[in-house]
Amino acid sequence: MDNQFILASIIFVITYAFIVSEKLPRTVVALAGAVLVLFTGIVTQEKAIHYIDWNTIGLLVGMMIIVSITRRTGVFEYLAVKSAVAAKGDPLKLLVLLATITAAASALLDNVTTVLLIVPVTFSICRQLQVNVVPFLITEIMASNIGGTATLIGDPPNIMISGPAGLSFMDFIYNLTPVAIVIFIVTIAILRFIYRKDLQADPKRMAEITALNPEEEIKDAKLLKKSLIALSLTIAGFALHSVIHMPTATIALGGAVLLLLMTREEPEHVLETVEWPTIFFFVGLFIVVGGLEESGVIHWIAESALHITGGEILSTGLLILWLSALASAFVDNIPFVATMIPLLQQMGQMGGISNLDPLWWSLALGACLGGNGSLVGAAANVIVAGMAEKRGTPLSFLGFMKVAFPLMILSIVISTVYLLLFYLR
Repeated sequence: MDNQFILASIIFVITYAFIVSEKLPRTVVALAGAVLVLFTGIVTQEKAIHYIDWNTIGLLVGMMIIVSITRRTGVFEYLAVKSAVAAKGDPLKLLVLLATITAAASALLDNVTTVLLIVPVTFSICRQLQVNVVPFLITEIMASNIGGTATLIGDPPNIMISGPAGLSFMDFIYNLTPVAIVIFIVTIAILRFIYRKDLQADPKRMAEITALNPEEEIKDAKLLKKSLIALSLTIAGFALHSVIHMPTATIALGGAVLLLLMTREEPEHVLETVEWPTIFFFVGLFIVVGGLEESGVIHWIAESALHITGGEILSTGLLILWLSALASAFVDNIPFVATMIPLLQQMGQMGGISNLDPLWWSLALGACLGGNGSLVGAAANVIVAGMAEKRGTPLSFLGFMKVAFPLMILSIVISTVYLLLFYLR
């Protein structure tokens, strides 16, 4: 082991430790790690640029612009109130309907944006019904991560995997959506059973909810039409990705520009709503992981993993699935996946594995679903916990884990069966 090998490993471990501890903003930590990689000469500035996955960055920026304009229409509030009316104020039915909206929206937009829009409305409805909001929040967190698993754009790990793996939007739909639907149905059925006694509402309150008018939630009907056109064309572009041979980032940015042209929005106002800290977090992280690649750490880990599994697709796939799930339950799945991507590529080259797709699906399922294991497992979880605390209803770490961790393990068991039946043979 040379000095660069040891130095890159130390920088990565320290960066990761600070990200997990949350003592400093994770964006600052990732950028500090990237700067150290550059200052120590592990990676040159020119090479660092190449280690950044610009397809991931472009896809995130494009979708953030589309969502930031769409959210001003009130469409999410409309859907939530519509659900409350459809459920006739019945908390258990409402739990299922809000979870379904959360999962579907997480699949089509992204899970972080979805919970930011759904949670405030959930608090409002629960306040009117005078029922405990915590079961709804736990259910929505889990639904957002399961829904995000189903598509390329639903969860950051899938966005990150798609480029290096060469997987299209339809590949994710075809390979991950079926198992995500099964996991969602099983999870919501169990959650409904768990909370059946806690979610009882006064009939008068239920009648008040039924009297609400969802149409009043739409703030700008013209903007909604334009947003839906741009979003539909963007998703159609993703679906035709393999036919039109256009990178997903280009499609997302194209949809964003189309919406900006249709709405004639001031760019500075829209760009202010882009989550730039998240974007720069990715940039820093890609460079830190690039340091591991450049110094040979990734190669060494791949060699060790192949020694354990013998390069056999079944044992390798199951190792990746369960390792990803358990790790993602306790650490942010984004840095974990950023580290695993080059590792899988190295394992493929060294082990002579011609088709890496089963391993990519193992990583995607483990990282996305593993995020349901604890309150720090995914960005959506942390955001919901923060919003709940601000509103005086803090989510208990152990209270969440007591419900969510066993359900996460069950989802990985279902994923294991799915992978064994169709991929790891």
